Amino acid sequence: MESLKTTSLHELHIKLGAKMVPFAGYDMPVQYPAGVMKEHLHTRAKAGLFDVSHMGQVILHNPDAALQLESLVPVDVATLPEGRQRYGFFTNETGGILDDIMIANRGDHLFVVVNAGCKDADIAHMERNLKCKVETINNRSLLALQGPASEAVLSTIVPDVAEMRFMDVRISPSKFGELWISRSGYTGEDGFEISVEDEQAVALAEALLAHEDVLPIGLGARDSLRLESGLCLYGNDIDETTSPLEAGLQWAIQKARRKDGARAGGFPGAEHILAQFDKGVKKQRIGLLPEGRAPMRAGTNLYAHENDETPIGQVTSGAFGPTVERPVSMGYVSAEHSDVDAIIFGDVRGKRLPARICAMPFTPLNFKR
Repeated sequence: MESLKTTSLHELHIKLGAKMVPFAGYDMPVQYPAGVMKEHLHTRAKAGLFDVSHMGQVILHNPDAALQLESLVPVDVATLPEGRQRYGFFTNETGGILDDIMIANRGDHLFVVVNAGCKDADIAHMERNLKCKVETINNRSLLALQGPASEAVLSTIVPDVAEMRFMDVRISPSKFGELWISRSGYTGEDGFEISVEDEQAVALAEALLAHEDVLPIGLGARDSLRLESGLCLYGNDIDETTSPLEAGLQWAIQKARRKDGARAGGFPGAEHILAQFDKGVKKQRIGLLPEGRAPMRAGTNLYAHENDETPIGQVTSGAFGPTVERPVSMGYVSAEHSDVDAIIFGDVRGKRLPARICAMPFTPLNFKR
């Protein structure tokens, strides 16, 4: 069995009493002594610190890197203002999603963050298809500080972060060296992602954790927080078999890249994806509120009627939502069965249990606009 990689914060996780599990090839904390429920609720109420150093950090060097990257993503990168970040995704020739990514314009280069499980494939994909220099950053850790107190906490180290709004990016000096900061995250709360040199990562993490409003947060609460916020997890809710429109991510394809736009198409799978704007999709990602207290977890088959034999879809993520105090799920069903407020049925341990299709997110998003 291949040995697991570790992040710069690995010893700190052990010191803090984390339960460690394999994740995307890394030994990562799934929870700390406080437990998933408390970690989740604390992040919603105050601030949580996440180690996301397993994710990939890449710099694209070239004056026309934005236009080059547009050959791989259906996103308007060319007009992304300096100091701003945008959500996007790599697509394949059939219109499926290879990975979802974050793209930041930092003036003379683009900074791209990719998912841990797709990191090697994404970097190879860019190196193979882009003419600009693709620099993999291997000497920096990535922390996420999330929750309503995150601005006040990070301001004690970098005062000017209070000026930032959702999806702003900047490079700031600090006593922990140069910090690459974005006002973003994947919990639905206000917060920041902070790239820091490896040798300063522990000191920065300890400084943030010294604040009375901050707790360390593991993968368990990270997953329940993003699920309540209606955010997709790559490999569960989106993958090579799901298109952006099926996943409800058409908002991330700007007008310039759509049919009749200034730079329409030109990305893998454009013919399939752009046609779906006119023709619609055969399956659709939905939110689900199961009745009762039993969660409908990933893999649960969904049926239009209680006694049907043929499923109309499947749950891709599901858990108990600590903030909403009830089970929440998301998944895909055939488009004709995707109407909000419709009642469908999930097969939970051999029992057909009802669930109501609902709009997402399950809890309000609290980004600083």
